[in-house]
Amino acid sequence: MSLDGDPLQVASEDWRDAQWLVRTIPVFAGLDGELLDSIAEAIEWFALPGGQILFEADDPPDGLYFVVSGSLGAYAPAQNGHRRLVGRAMTGETVGEMALISGKPRNATVIALRDSELGRLPRAAFETLMLSHPQGLLRISQLMVQRLESSQRQVRGRRAVPRTFAVVPNHVDAEASTFAAQLTTYLEKIGATELVWAQRGADRTSAWFHSIERANEFVVYVCDATPTNWSKLCLRQADAVLLLAKAESTVKHWPQLVTPEPVVASQRTELILQHQGAITPGSTAAWLDARPGIPHHHVRSSSDIARVARLLAGRALGIVLSGGGARGFAHIGVLRAVREAGITIDSIGGTSIGAIIAAGYAMQWSDEELTARVKRSFVDTNPLNDYTLPFVSLVSGRKVSRLLQREFAAMAIEDAPIPFFCVSANLTSGQLAVHRRGELWRWLRASVAIPGVLPPVVHGGELFVDGAAINNLPVEVMREAGVGRIIGVDVGSDRAFTSESPDSDAPQFWRLFEWFRGRKKRVNILQILWRAGMINSAGNRAARHGLSDLLLQPPLEQIDMLDWKGFERAVDAGYRHAAEKFKEWDQAEGWKMKTGDIARIRENVT
Repeated sequence: MSLDGDPLQVASEDWRDAQWLVRTIPVFAGLDGELLDSIAEAIEWFALPGGQILFEADDPPDGLYFVVSGSLGAYAPAQNGHRRLVGRAMTGETVGEMALISGKPRNATVIALRDSELGRLPRAAFETLMLSHPQGLLRISQLMVQRLESSQRQVRGRRAVPRTFAVVPNHVDAEASTFAAQLTTYLEKIGATELVWAQRGADRTSAWFHSIERANEFVVYVCDATPTNWSKLCLRQADAVLLLAKAESTVKHWPQLVTPEPVVASQRTELILQHQGAITPGSTAAWLDARPGIPHHHVRSSSDIARVARLLAGRALGIVLSGGGARGFAHIGVLRAVREAGITIDSIGGTSIGAIIAAGYAMQWSDEELTARVKRSFVDTNPLNDYTLPFVSLVSGRKVSRLLQREFAAMAIEDAPIPFFCVSANLTSGQLAVHRRGELWRWLRASVAIPGVLPPVVHGGELFVDGAAINNLPVEVMREAGVGRIIGVDVGSDRAFTSESPDSDAPQFWRLFEWFRGRKKRVNILQILWRAGMINSAGNRAARHGLSDLLLQPPLEQIDMLDWKGFERAVDAGYRHAAEKFKEWDQAEGWKMKTGDIARIRENVT
């Protein structure tokens, strides 16, 4: 970070160094020098202000465009007067090649999400060059195939990583400059980063801003606390807008956004809440009501800002914990191994028993506290012995609710210091429900509501049950958030149980005889219902496993899903398995996943 003086000055014409720029575009990687020189000579260079349309859906294809700086948004044809953002193109990416190859009209409207510099290879030049240099056409075709395969696999979370950020203070005393400077410090651990504020950049030309962005991997702009021209310029330059506010202050809208530029509504927006010490319960909800539907981060210390930097840059590490009944105690051992290895978890989520243990970690309970609380609620007492008339379920669920309320009290999901989610299955819609807000105990109760065993949670007229009914390892939810790397922990994939009972069609007298003989491996209705509730998610297990960068599957076949007394064995199995796998992963990757070292991950997550 260079706070004194200016960055490397580049003459206004230098950004049009076509040969150099063409060689930096991934789509042209591997082409020979002669073809690259021909492409560079044919390119037309131009600037597109934020909010301006590059081309409309149904327009005839006129050329191949690539982004030199800035970002573009692709929108599906308008419905009910509203465009729907379906994709983004960031620096180094291309747009328009599919229509150019197929000859069909454009299928989306492309708009500049911020002030952008573009290159255009006209259609005639493209066709001439591709016919004379088949390797260029092959490279473009390969890019199209990769995009189609990615879409068909529905690989999520590879969203574009923002390179420029606008820090927008809600109050004058929000200390935007201090936060921005600290954020810059931690982004620098990932890549070259520059900090720009009003006194430094207000009178600069667009060429100056381009030189800053070309020379750095990230640029952090600091808006004024009022809607000045500088604030508007920062918003136009930003790929991502960071709304900064003091959590305990009175909620109000950001004045810089009262009359936003058209581009602002399309930008990635995240909420940064500053706290004086501990997070005040309930302080987050009002801010999220003011800016619904956007991610949020809690900042209490420099370590939280480091986490924000990694999450924004797509270089963070997330962990997802599966369901599995009593086998889920293995998650405690896994998380103990995480801490002992010095691994920093930036986001966590799960389903069923995994959601409960993940919630404790998100609330930053120590290993000892997490172990004691889970043991108290699931081992010292049987949570599933309040049987009732089975009109809806075998047990009333009041005991589970009471235990969850005792452990999580009045905590809200959105107040968790570490970003957290849990999932349930919405029986009304038949869809997976992802919970990032609301009463923590209530949505944990929904996440463990095994159909037929526990009654569903009713909320807003809809019924919610155990998330494992649809997805027992919701890695794609974490992937969709663009965290970076993900550890998946699956404790529910081992054989659930076997039976030594006689076949169902055996004679009645023989079954009675075997019963009185006391055969041990007889299944009961709880086991059957529990396993049946997970069958639906088992079919897609392989695909979900594939979305994990590291998959942990502790050996738990000897522990029954209802064996609450197997607590110590499950914890130990999870710990031993994770500790060994972390060593293997460290050796394979060549870097340690520790707080100061995770920035070594240099892959492009886009």
